[in-house]
Amino acid sequence: MMAQESQSRAALFDAVYTAYKEFLNPPLARFMKLSGAGVETHARGCYVYDHTGKAYLDFCGGYGVFTLGYQHPAVVEAVRRQLDRMALSSRVFFNEQTAALAKALADIAPGDLRISFFSNSGTEAVEAALKLARLSTKRVHIVSTYNGYHGKTMGSLTATGRDLFRDKFAPLVPEFEHVPFGDLEALDRALPNAAAFIVEPIQCEGGVVVPPEGYLRGVRALCDQHGALLIADEVQTGLGRTGYLWGVDSEQVVPDIMTAAKGLSGGVVPIGATIAKTDVWMRAFGDSPLLHTSTFGGNPLACTAGLAALEVLRSENLVERAKIQGAYLLEAAGELQRRFPEVVAEVRGRGLVVGVVLRHEGYGGVIIPECLKRGLTVAYTLNQQRVIRLEPPLIVSQADIDRALAILAEAAAQARAKLGALSA
Repeated sequence: MMAQESQSRAALFDAVYTAYKEFLNPPLARFMKLSGAGVETHARGCYVYDHTGKAYLDFCGGYGVFTLGYQHPAVVEAVRRQLDRMALSSRVFFNEQTAALAKALADIAPGDLRISFFSNSGTEAVEAALKLARLSTKRVHIVSTYNGYHGKTMGSLTATGRDLFRDKFAPLVPEFEHVPFGDLEALDRALPNAAAFIVEPIQCEGGVVVPPEGYLRGVRALCDQHGALLIADEVQTGLGRTGYLWGVDSEQVVPDIMTAAKGLSGGVVPIGATIAKTDVWMRAFGDSPLLHTSTFGGNPLACTAGLAALEVLRSENLVERAKIQGAYLLEAAGELQRRFPEVVAEVRGRGLVVGVVLRHEGYGGVIIPECLKRGLTVAYTLNQQRVIRLEPPLIVSQADIDRALAILAEAAAQARAKLGALSA
């Protein structure tokens, strides 16, 4: 019986791997196989299980999606009930769930952000924000930051600040400019006649880069001075991830437009939102409400998930929990640097997004597969492969953190033993 089960599991892996290699993404399939990835079959809380039954403590968290962990029962039950009623909208009638989520977001958004446009992903939310800014200001120039990440559709990609993703798609959208993250003088020079400045409160994909204290307040002042709109890209930093409800709350800054996605539906149904001040939205779409629309955006299933997720975030006090557990994670990760200074150059972050900065990206090629072998998922940040991100669900326990850091220490020891000292 055990031999048959083993053969069945091997056959499942071979079938899925072959389908990935032949019909999805051949080079990615090979890379994933070499790293030791199995076939995920189910997940609960902070753990993912593969086709062999092995459990993995997830410190990738879907790159910020699984703020509530996997399959939070309150969200799943709400979606199950809504599925029996109506999954997608007819688009002819008013919808109760869509209206309720828009109001809920207005209630918790910074300052006077009130009008929501719903989409299906973070990059769509950014596209809507860029169009909204241009139309509202009647200007076209957009300023963003080097090393920033805003998505991979054309407008979002143009705003993204890494040439690796951009160059092969040139020419991109015109009238975009990049400035260094954290540099107010450079921003001041770029902002005259700009429609907007789009910025992440923390550059998560850029390597978990936290800006200097006062930067966001300075950005707000410069945008006001030059008549440009401030777009806060909170797709990854929002909804408790940084130990604040929104990343901009760390400096009590109110943007003109804000984007949200990833954790907005509790990891159950994809959703994105672009939230704007009423006057900004009305100047753009007041006379033409159908200029920018989405067939699936704001569907009742996704909005039901969003409402349930926001209630869990509140009732389980997960924002404060992220601040407390994040401080513990940052301190525990700092021990890696003290134990393995040849491998780890720096540890940085805020809340439950922490970056372990390696002295050479080659170490990551050992550490990440070694972690997977031991039952822990971690990953590079997308723009900076010298940084391993630790981004667990907000429900993570101190025991989970201890286990994750113990595995990381074993993996770092393996990297040191195999590669010795590598220079940057």
